[in-house]
Amino acid sequence: MITQVPAGYTYGSTAPSPVSAEELAQLEASVLFTADDREALRTAGDVLEDQVEDVLDVWYGFVAANPHLVAYFSTPDGTVLNDYLGRVRGRFGQWILDTCRRPHDREWLSYAHEIGLRHTFEKKNKTDDAPSISHIPLRYMVAFIYPITATMRPFLAKKGHGEEDVERMHQAWFKAVTLQVILWLRPYSSDRW
Repeated sequence: MITQVPAGYTYGSTAPSPVSAEELAQLEASVLFTADDREALRTAGDVLEDQVEDVLDVWYGFVAANPHLVAYFSTPDGTVLNDYLGRVRGRFGQWILDTCRRPHDREWLSYAHEIGLRHTFEKKNKTDDAPSISHIPLRYMVAFIYPITATMRPFLAKKGHGEEDVERMHQAWFKAVTLQVILWLRPYSSDRW
């Protein structure tokens, strides 16, 4: 469970997203995100609240096991920046709960844009003043949809919900992750959005 505001977490105080409410509604419709999904995510937030660190252990284990991924938390010569990993981990944990609990309003949309920027040349490493590689390629942003989704299901099943409810939560999580990755990718091609 997250008990304090993570370092560099600036939800509610970021520049406005260039994505309009109408564009967001169209994207939600495109990934079939509904009011039922919002409700399922709220339930998922309750299920996941005390499991956030365990989820992060799985995700960080996946990153650590893949040198081409851990490189983005390392110096250009390959030295892993553990302090940087730790600061990002705090925000990543908060993101899990935000994904489940935050309304898709202007603040949420703006922070999604900020997260995207923090993976590009424009803002990568700046939040934490980290001497790491300066950009995460778009291909890894898209590729992460699968592990971030597939690994969540066992955690959603740990609190005794029936199979149907677990599936509802998992599908809502999948849609929410896909939607956010779409928003995170806007800074990669803003002039052709």
